[in-house]
Amino acid sequence: MSVTYYLAVDIGASSGRHMLAHLEGGKIVLEEIHRFENKLVSRGGHLCWDTERLFSEILGGLKKCKEAGKIPVSMGIDTWGVDFVLLDEKGRLIGDTVAYRDSRNNGMDEPVYGCISAEELYARTGIQKQVFNTVYQLMSVKLNHPEQLEAAHRLLMIPEYFNYLLTGVAMNEYTNATTGNLVNAETKQWDGKVLDKLGYPRRLFGELKMPGETVGMFTDEVAEQVGFTCQVVLPATHDTGSAVAAVPANDDDFLYISSGTWSLIGAERMAPDCSKESHKLNFTNEGGVEYRFRYLKNIMGLWLIQSIKRELNNEYGFGALCDMARAADIDTVVDVDDQRFLAPKSMIETVKTVSAETGGKVPETIGEIVKVVYLSLAKRYGQAVREMEQVTGRTYTRLHIVGGGCQDGYLNELTAQATGMEVYAGPVEATALGNLLVQMLAAGEFTSLAEGRTAIARSFDVKKV
Repeated sequence: MSVTYYLAVDIGASSGRHMLAHLEGGKIVLEEIHRFENKLVSRGGHLCWDTERLFSEILGGLKKCKEAGKIPVSMGIDTWGVDFVLLDEKGRLIGDTVAYRDSRNNGMDEPVYGCISAEELYARTGIQKQVFNTVYQLMSVKLNHPEQLEAAHRLLMIPEYFNYLLTGVAMNEYTNATTGNLVNAETKQWDGKVLDKLGYPRRLFGELKMPGETVGMFTDEVAEQVGFTCQVVLPATHDTGSAVAAVPANDDDFLYISSGTWSLIGAERMAPDCSKESHKLNFTNEGGVEYRFRYLKNIMGLWLIQSIKRELNNEYGFGALCDMARAADIDTVVDVDDQRFLAPKSMIETVKTVSAETGGKVPETIGEIVKVVYLSLAKRYGQAVREMEQVTGRTYTRLHIVGGGCQDGYLNELTAQATGMEVYAGPVEATALGNLLVQMLAAGEFTSLAEGRTAIARSFDVKKV
């Protein structure tokens, strides 16, 4: 009996993976076929993504599918949001792929707000202010490299660029586009008024397509390299959009945290909230599968722990760091959203510096430093829950933590204490599962998102904290 395989290529800020899935007895069976590192590189004085190497890893994972005799009928790619490439009229890359953590974005809010007020921008797009959103990155290009904007004929977000390299088709996808502050929350298309006020050429922005749309088949060149062809389908190409699609719940009584490099905490809603109160509390209305809105806050997340681990030359695993934190005697709390944590030269020294400013105990040992981060993350989650309940006028009883960070038992315990909610952890591979779920919906394996979520709940371990 032949098996129908689907492939999710899920690329995060620190690693990427190829995950194959098929259905067996109504359950989703998941298999990692390839994993690779992702990291920022320095080019021309900027922090950049090595898109050429990443694409070679995408091709390498496809070759492994061929070698294993498990050829997918479709594949989808998701990555982080806000970052983009510019292509010229012949489809060639213009400049380096500068990353959102780069300092080029510093101060770009001022010239943006000189063209359109912060209040109007939020009222139209409903997106949380973050200095690295696409709207600010493009202003940096406009002011510092106007020749690039003049030469550009198309803007593609990172996963869209990889789709283009695979298929030759340039297609923009809704969920990732919304992260950039340039999509109208009501019309769900690029906001022409915003683009015109900012002087961003409309020719760069193609029609927004929804998760489930087909991009195309592999080009002949790609098919020859990997040994087969398959259909490239749009998942929610923003990784959080895919992760939220895989939350194993079908009511509206829950909040979620998509926990990884970033912590995205919020609710799933059917309409945006672009009100003044929502703006004041800095909530965002990111687009999701089936035009559901991911009403959430973007919190710095486990980037702090990942950075500390790297700074210690990966001498300690995440489990060991967690154990040291649990044993440490310190209760200092810092603001994890302090911009100094975005891309510091030393995360350890930055945690110490910010801790000293609070007047609390300055952490010295590894365990104390990590515990300050954990306590601070949990407190920030608790604040976000209370603000969410304030703006929505309702009380939520359950919190689902999905993604790689859900494996951190100590942080989960602290989160339960800080929020006062029932906390459930899992599934770990939520982003890949959400990606796969959209492909399976497009193929008719499931009849609804609810049916797919039920299958995820049945297929994977979800633990109550």
